[in-house]
Amino acid sequence: MFNAFSNSWNLIKSSAKVLQADRELLIFPILSGISMLLLSAVFFVPMLLLGYFGRVANQGLNLVDYIILFLFYLLQYLVIFFSNTALVGASMIRIRGGDPTVNDGLKIAFNHFKSIFFYALIASTVGMLLSMVKEKGNSASRVVTSIVGFVWNVATFLVVPVLAVEDVGPIEAIKRSVAYLRKTWGEQLVGTFSISAVFQLATVILIIGAVIFIVLLINAAVQAWVYLAVAAVTIIFVLAIALVNSTLKGIYTAAVYQYASTGDAGSYFETETVQNAFRSSRSV
Repeated sequence: MFNAFSNSWNLIKSSAKVLQADRELLIFPILSGISMLLLSAVFFVPMLLLGYFGRVANQGLNLVDYIILFLFYLLQYLVIFFSNTALVGASMIRIRGGDPTVNDGLKIAFNHFKSIFFYALIASTVGMLLSMVKEKGNSASRVVTSIVGFVWNVATFLVVPVLAVEDVGPIEAIKRSVAYLRKTWGEQLVGTFSISAVFQLATVILIIGAVIFIVLLINAAVQAWVYLAVAAVTIIFVLAIALVNSTLKGIYTAAVYQYASTGDAGSYFETETVQNAFRSSRSV
């Protein structure tokens, strides 16, 4: 456990070096978050006003509903993959010794928009099918679906950097992602996103601390605006943690791809640190 935490901390420090050198990388997750909020508003506000959710609750989903949900899935994945491609592309420039700008990242994403769109189409189809099976299936099918989802995530771990760097389509990008992982670390990913685990722990600690503080304030009988202020500050810090977490994961994904394709993770990452994030299935 100590080794796992130590490795996670090393990954965070190495990714943070890249982020410190290019703090504008934070802009890509911000743009993604804003786009997701706007997309959700475009879909769900009209649905709410038209009583869509009440109808679905009473009558269930019909074919048109599934089409609407699939369209939302597709646009959601498109926004996420576009932003991630821009982030990873800019991170690759920095890892390889360049000095990227926000425009550089966006240009990379726009230049590969066709491949990103069709990969989003594939991923949204897989995601929706897995969700439907999990929702309507029994316990056994849910377990199988979870395993399939895990395998899919492992297989596509390096698709975004492949799309950002290599001029290939989505199918070939998936094939190369699998090939890089098999070539470098074997067939099984042991620790998926150890960076996330550290930030999730920080988020939990922050929320628990805020709750305890609010309870103490209640006992002190302070004015209501103080509770609201504490809640607002907590939300801001939680969003900040999520923002940094998302950015560091994108940077680390770029370093993993750099290592998988060249054998060298770049000057910001120790090769051993990146390699230790994965373990060959032969050693499990």
